[in-house]
Amino acid sequence: MGTPVNPEALSVLGIPLPAGRTITSDEGDGDERPLWLADVPATAGLWARVHAEHPRTGLWPLLLAPLEPDDDGLFRPWGSGEVYPEDMSDPAGHDPAGLLAAWWAAHTAVDADDPLPAAERAAVTAPFEEWPGLAPGREAAGADRSAAGFAEAFLAECPSARLGLVTAASGAGALAAAGWSGPLNQDDDTGKFSAVVLDWERRFGVRVVGVGFATLHLSVAAPPTTPEEALAVAVEHFAFCPDTVWQGRRPYTLAAYAGRIVGADRWDFWWD
Repeated sequence: MGTPVNPEALSVLGIPLPAGRTITSDEGDGDERPLWLADVPATAGLWARVHAEHPRTGLWPLLLAPLEPDDDGLFRPWGSGEVYPEDMSDPAGHDPAGLLAAWWAAHTAVDADDPLPAAERAAVTAPFEEWPGLAPGREAAGADRSAAGFAEAFLAECPSARLGLVTAASGAGALAAAGWSGPLNQDDDTGKFSAVVLDWERRFGVRVVGVGFATLHLSVAAPPTTPEEALAVAVEHFAFCPDTVWQGRRPYTLAAYAGRIVGADRWDFWWD
């Protein structure tokens, strides 16, 4: 479903860009060119300047991190063309609540080969035995300002990150349009994850800022502010990316994770 990056949009951006190139998917006949990638690390303020022009250019900026800082110059998966837009569905064709409910059911199912005893697994997701539904949204103000601030923080943490440009209506759409396959081990259709992030954009003022090989980094303008609100959001995060809880910080429970996202202005996800 990728839309090629329009060279004309780059030319009218009006912002000096570092040297870069359009990336071609390494799958197919070379018709898919969903991403423009800079050749050098991004500089301070660049993400915010490009993002401010998005309504005019249609180019969504991403700060792209490599699988390894030193990978023989490949800058995987971006520079190596390991992007597959042709495999991704349209996010608009999915129901976010239905996706999260189905993932929750899959992650909480117990079978005979499960190494975790049923009681321990139940403790992870307590007090919920069944999918409780979506968390209430909160009014978001200053989402773009929050995203610009997070972009600077992300660059400080990942100085090797490069600017990527994708033709997309929002950051959520950019994930699928770019052909990112980070959640492959959970579901091989990034359009589904984009649909959930698009819903978070509406409900919590989320903006997609940083993306790695199998990581996703979002700014959040309207995070939950109470333990109760955070627990409802934690349920969605667990369904979206269970490794956030299972392989995060101890103790590995929804309640503990919820405590860490009260008032947090960023959400970070990693798929094993």
